[in-house]
Amino acid sequence: MSPFDPMESLASMRHEFGEHGGVNMSIETSTTFTVLDAEVMPEIFSGQRSPEQGGCYLYGRHFNPTVYVLGRELAALEGAEAGYATASGMGAVMGSVLQHCTHGDHIVASKTLYGGTFALLKEFLPKRCGIRTTFVDVGDLEEVSSAIEERTRVLYLESVANPTLTVADIPALANVAHDRGIQLVVDNTFSPLILSPILLGADVVVHSLTKFINGASDLIGGAICGRKSFITELMDLHEGCLMLLGPTMDPKRAFEVSMRIPHLGLRIKEHSRRALVFAERLSELGLDVTYPGLVDHPQHELMSRLMNREYGFGGLLCLDVHEAAKADALMETLQNRDRFGYMAVSLGYHHTLISRPAASTSSELTEEEQRAAGIPPGLIRISVGYTGSMEQRWQQLEDALRVTGLIA
Repeated sequence: MSPFDPMESLASMRHEFGEHGGVNMSIETSTTFTVLDAEVMPEIFSGQRSPEQGGCYLYGRHFNPTVYVLGRELAALEGAEAGYATASGMGAVMGSVLQHCTHGDHIVASKTLYGGTFALLKEFLPKRCGIRTTFVDVGDLEEVSSAIEERTRVLYLESVANPTLTVADIPALANVAHDRGIQLVVDNTFSPLILSPILLGADVVVHSLTKFINGASDLIGGAICGRKSFITELMDLHEGCLMLLGPTMDPKRAFEVSMRIPHLGLRIKEHSRRALVFAERLSELGLDVTYPGLVDHPQHELMSRLMNREYGFGGLLCLDVHEAAKADALMETLQNRDRFGYMAVSLGYHHTLISRPAASTSSELTEEEQRAAGIPPGLIRISVGYTGSMEQRWQQLEDALRVTGLIA
């Protein structure tokens, strides 16, 4: 749809050189920062000075120069005014929600979400903070609108749902949210570069950087992107959720993530290329496969309209073998016999990761909630990696399907 290219946006931002002219930015590990004039310190504490107003930093839990640059890079990728990195994806989710809500407020959320987010909204926030959530089918705009109350502050959803790969109509949902005066918060973890929720109408985008953006399954991190005023609000000394709750990212970790962002576009393209080929071949074998790049996916046309096409339809596919025992047998064969990938949660790793969501990342949902969310017990989520050759990996996958009797 849009000519926006996230990697071009990244390349257009100011490059941050190292302290001594190095091509890479320096890692600022200091927890506290010096001022030259005494009158500057109260100006920092009162919010009159910031990294963009006088170049003043205060304390590592507030703004750190290295983490600040990573935030600018992530904002460029999302087409947002500003961004900041957090210690985890859940830290980003919690911060973005709590900054909008207080005791007695209400959230409308998709009924198909990552299990940790679901537990946060269903269990933690009502019990600990007095914030209620109504879960809805975000594909039904009337249901979404009907669920909004006087105290509703946020509509929360995932751009591509975990694990069902249902694609949200972000522009339509943004219209519903804004017509009712609430904020649209979108988790874009499954589709970095592919979808640009801010440009489609979202107010805030959150990420688990642990997944595709970092890409190595070796560190935990998150991010929040949105308007500059919102990011500043998150860091407010009196009421800012990131400042006061403290889920800010360590600068060494921020540097590592930043060094991997320049090749994110190449990685996403290859994840997507292989996932599409595998999905098409599995479909040809008559298997029950879900992938947004397949023409029979319910939201294929929607995603085709919304996506930045250069980066494909994503690196995740789902295979439903209809029984938990069959799913477990296939995963064990894929790992232990054919070495196709690893039985592990998470996604976006260079190796393929396979898991059964009903028994893992969606286990926070009851069986009834899983059925309502469209998560059957035999569903396998496959995060397609790019190690080995594609044909080598396909032969391993096909062999495992034959060994377990899923194909002849």
